[in-house]
Amino acid sequence: MPLPTDIKPPFTRETALRKVQAAEDGWNSRVPEKVSLAYSIDSQWRNRDTFVAGRNQIVEFLTSKWEKELEYRLTKQLWAFTDNRIAVRFQYEYRDADGNWFRAYGNENWEFDDDGLMRRREASINDYAIEDSERKFHWPLGPRPTDTPGLEEHVK
Repeated sequence: MPLPTDIKPPFTRETALRKVQAAEDGWNSRVPEKVSLAYSIDSQWRNRDTFVAGRNQIVEFLTSKWEKELEYRLTKQLWAFTDNRIAVRFQYEYRDADGNWFRAYGNENWEFDDDGLMRRREASINDYAIEDSERKFHWPLGPRPTDTPGLEEHVK
């Protein structure tokens, strides 16, 4: 997996796609400290109705998230990009401690500094309860294998 600073603005289609894949792989690791390194020290987030500032709060947020969202599997798709901004759509699935499954649908807007670290992240996310039989993401925990369909192949 590339380091966050390996892919820097200005983005081309190829580098934007690589940045999105690196983000997907990082989040699928579910290692908050590792994921936080993709963000600037003073990164600002809006995640649903939660506001997070800086790497320490990012680690706290992700730790809490993945303690509740078990068997988390995420896929992201590039939606648009400019010189230092990327927009993605994503879906992820998880179960809660009671065994209830959910699919979350969302969009994120990212802004990067010159070093390729994300300085701003705005995420809008909706959760939808699903049955185990409705799950789409069955790969082993960790990065999505390259032969496993992403969002392009999963319309609903």
